[in-house]
Amino acid sequence: MNQLGVRRTADQVLALAPDVASREAGSRLGTAGPWSDAGCDGVGALWGLCEGSGSRPYRTVVDLAGPAPASQCSCPSRKSPCKHALGLLLLWAAEDPVVTAGAEPAGWAGEWLRARRERAGARQEGVPAEPGGATAERTADPEAARRRAERRAARIESGAAELEQRLTDLLREGLASAEREGYGYWEQTAARMVDAQAPGLAARVRELGAIPASGPDWPGRLLEECALLHLLDAAWLGRDRLPDALAATVRTRVGLPSAPAGPAVRDSWLVLAQYDQSDGKVTTRRIWLYGRDTGRTVLVLSFGAAGRAPEISLPVGLAVDAEVLPHGGAGQLRATLGERFGAPYEGGALPRGAGVREALEEYGRALREDPWLESVPVTLDGVVPVPVGEGWQLADADGKAALPVARGAVGRPGLWKLAALSGGGPVAVFGECGHQGFQPLAAWGASDTGEPIPLL
Repeated sequence: MNQLGVRRTADQVLALAPDVASREAGSRLGTAGPWSDAGCDGVGALWGLCEGSGSRPYRTVVDLAGPAPASQCSCPSRKSPCKHALGLLLLWAAEDPVVTAGAEPAGWAGEWLRARRERAGARQEGVPAEPGGATAERTADPEAARRRAERRAARIESGAAELEQRLTDLLREGLASAEREGYGYWEQTAARMVDAQAPGLAARVRELGAIPASGPDWPGRLLEECALLHLLDAAWLGRDRLPDALAATVRTRVGLPSAPAGPAVRDSWLVLAQYDQSDGKVTTRRIWLYGRDTGRTVLVLSFGAAGRAPEISLPVGLAVDAEVLPHGGAGQLRATLGERFGAPYEGGALPRGAGVREALEEYGRALREDPWLESVPVTLDGVVPVPVGEGWQLADADGKAALPVARGAVGRPGLWKLAALSGGGPVAVFGECGHQGFQPLAAWGASDTGEPIPLL
C-alpha cells in the first residue's frame, strides 16, 4: 500500500467541509470538467489547476500526509479547505483519470509541500522553523502560570457564588418565574459566567433558558437541570475536599481546559464515528475510537474556528495504528491523538456488543463517577429499530427491553438508513446512550464484519 493509504469516500471528503455552502460548491467541482494538470505522487501530494472566474486557473495543492488533509489554493476564499480543495479530493476519491497517478508535483506545488514539511520537521525536533528564528520551544514561567491559574480560579469561584444566589432566588420565587423572565434573564446570567471565565457554567445556564419553551412537563426538567447545576457549583466551591479524579472532572465541567494525564496507549484504533457540532463560533469534531487489542473506547476532540474545518479527520470504518494520551478525571473517556505509525487502513472486528439492560447499567455506573455526564458510548448488539408513536426504539431481539432513540435523531436520514439496514431483523448499532435516549452513530448488518455504516 502506498503512503496515501486507503482512499476516502465522497462522504468522507465532504465531511471535511467547513460549512454547508462549501460542501455544495465542492461537490460541483468534483468533476473533471474544470480541472487540468492534476496529479498525485503516491506519497501524500495532490495538486491541480481549476478554471474559475478569473483569467488564470486557481492553483490547488493538498498534503495528505498529516492528521487531516492540509491545503493551499490561490483562490480568494478564506475557508479551509476551500471548495477547490474539496473538488480535487473528490476527483482523487473517485480515481478520476484526470488525476495522473505517480506524477511529479508541479513546481509551485512542490515548493509549498517542501516548505510545509520542513516546518513540520522543525517543530518535531524543537529547532527554529526558519534561519535566525527563535527556538520552537519557549521556556514557560511556572510562577506566572501559577498566578494566572489562581486568578482564574478566583473569578470562577465568584461566578459560582453568584450563580448559587440566582438559583436560590429562582426557587424562592417559584419555577413559573423562569417563564415570565424569558430567555434574556438566563442569557444575562450566562454572560456573567463568561466574564468569570467559566464557559462550562455559561453553557449550562443557556440550556436552562431554553427549557421553559421546550414543551409539556418543562418545570420538572428545569428542576432537574437546576439541581445538577447546583451540584456542580457546590463541587467547585468545595473542590479541595474532593478526590483527585472527581476534582479533575469538576474542573473540566466548569470549563477549564483538559490535558493528557496518563501514559500513552498504543493500539489499532477503529474509527467508529465522526461528527461535528457548532455554536456559530467554533466547530467541535467528536471522533470515537475503539482499540481492538485493549477493548478501550476513547473520544478525540478537534476544534476549528468559524470558516475552518477542525484539524483532525479520520475516515469512519478505517483503523489507525496510533498512540492516544488519556485525559484525567473520573470516568473520562477523552484522549488526545498522539503519534501515528502509518496511514489509516481497512478496519477490523466489531466492538464487543451489549444488550439494552447492560447499556443502561453501564450508563448508571458512569453517572456515579460523573453526575454531569450526558451519555456514554455503547455498541448495542442484536437490536431491532422499531417505530413507536412519533418516535423510535431500539429493542432487544427478544422484545423484553428497549431504548428510546433520542428525539434529536428522529427524522434524520440516518435513522431511515438504519431501518433499511435492519429490514426488521437484528443489527449492531454504535452510539451514545444517555438521559435523552440513544443517539445512533454507526451500524453493522447481521453477522457483518465489514465497515460500519455512518448514521450522521
